[in-house]
Parts: sequence; C-alpha cells; structure tokens
Amino acid sequence: MFMLGGATSPIAPPYVMKKRAKKDVAAKPSSSSGGKKAKKKWSAKKVKDKSHHLVVLDEPTYNRLFKEVPTYKLISQSVLCDRLKLNGSLARIAIRELEAQGLIKPISRHHAQIIYTRATGDEK
Repeated sequence: MFMLGGATSPIAPPYVMKKRAKKDVAAKPSSSSGGKKAKKKWSAKKVKDKSHHLVVLDEPTYNRLFKEVPTYKLISQSVLCDRLKLNGSLARIAIRELEAQGLIKPISRHHAQIIYTRATGDEK
C-alpha cells in the first residue's frame, strides 16, 4: 500500500521537505567558515620595563633635591620618585630632611601618604 504524503511515503508534503532542506543546509559547513579557530595567545601583553631608581643619593641629585623640590606646589613620596628617580624609602628620608630644615610644610598627614607643599614666609 502506497500513500501519498504519509509517514511511509518517499514523497513528503511540502512543509516537511522545507524542514529537511533547512537541516541539510545547516549541517553542511560553508566554505567561508575555514574550520577551527586559532587558539588565543595570552603572551601578547605589553611588559613594562623595570625602572632603575637611585638607592643612594649622588651629588647632582642631592643638589637638585634642595634646589628644585622646595619650589614644587605638591610634594609627596610618589612625586619625588617620579621626578628625581629616587627609591621610595629614599624619597621618604629626603622629605623628612626637607621638613626638618623648614623648606616644606605638611598639608595632609595620612598613614599611607603624607602630602607637603612649599613653605612660604607667611607663617608667624
């Protein structure tokens, strides 16, 4: 017994034929896909160069410290490290020395960062 459009029929109804055609197209890889994707490379990051800061003051840096730093509006450990290329511990010692000589005055005292400014002659 042969039924047209039934489950046992080799000729399927039009809506079933469309579904089969969509499945066949989706199953076949297109030529533009190119197969596997390239594996992501994690080593393409930029590496920052290690900065070589002074650990001991030399003569030119010592002179710059007492000549230029008292003219800065904002003086902190990070500013000295950046501008004079000093080590952090050396910058703290230099700031303490400048404060002891009265060349700079503290603005804000925090346990992590102390901010100073230039000392003006307005104080009495």
